[in-house]
Amino acid sequence: QVQLVESGGGLVQAGGSLRLSCAASGRFFSINAMAWYRQAPGNERELVAAISSGGSSKYADSVKGRFTISRDNAKNTVYLQMNNLKPEDTAVYHCNGKVVVTITEYDYWGQGTQVTVSS
Repeated sequence: QVQLVESGGGLVQAGGSLRLSCAASGRFFSINAMAWYRQAPGNERELVAAISSGGSSKYADSVKGRFTISRDNAKNTVYLQMNNLKPEDTAVYHCNGKVVVTITEYDYWGQGTQVTVSS
């Protein structure tokens, strides 16, 4: 009954920006780490950025300096600000949350949002 719903994807020209959002809903106690992954056609899913409940973050080398992950714990929402987008950023972006339901942590995934960067 926990759902993660992404929004904010779309088509943008190279050099442009997009902001992705992922909101968690349902019955749960808390959310620990949250992250964004992406998967391009023919490629494996890869970690883009992650953020702890306390706000510590890490990034894939390919997006450092261009992407920023943040979260609003009061809204159970994680964001990904993507600047200076490149065609190689084109992928389906998935939100992941480590959600604590009663006393157990579970992995939940959003359905994905398409990001397409044209050259």
